[in-house]
Amino acid sequence: MPSFDIVSQVNSMEIENAVNQAKKELANRFDFKGSKAEITLDKNEIKLTAEDQFKIRTLEEMVLGRLAKRGVSLKSVDKGEPDISPLGHARQSIKIKQGIESTAAKEITGFIRDGKFKVTTQIQGDEVRVNSKSRDELQTVIAAVRAKEFAVPVQFVNFRD
Repeated sequence: MPSFDIVSQVNSMEIENAVNQAKKELANRFDFKGSKAEITLDKNEIKLTAEDQFKIRTLEEMVLGRLAKRGVSLKSVDKGEPDISPLGHARQSIKIKQGIESTAAKEITGFIRDGKFKVTTQIQGDEVRVNSKSRDELQTVIAAVRAKEFAVPVQFVNFRD
């Protein structure tokens, strides 16, 4: 039976490349000369450290701009609020979301069911599996899901006959 999976994944190499580019820009920026600003990557979390709130906002813009240029959807980025200590030091974490959360998965399956397609959908962990007897029906589902905006970026994998 033909099937495919709807997933929401972010390429970890693109995240790493974006962080490295932001670090290079940080090293060359005149307004950060002599300051203790830092960008670190820890699996799916980017940690920003700076001396004040203005610099932490600038670091955030640099990292988000690099992520967008590398093709990472900003829908999968979860920005935390900056923590500012009484001494003025600021920290912020930016988390990269992997997988489809249950609420978004329910929204996707509800959209497919409302479309009256001749397919069955199953939520399997952090992905949605779509089955049908017809490959053409699966391709119309892919086109409909691509046309609709969801809370998470979606990709289609494991298309099988």
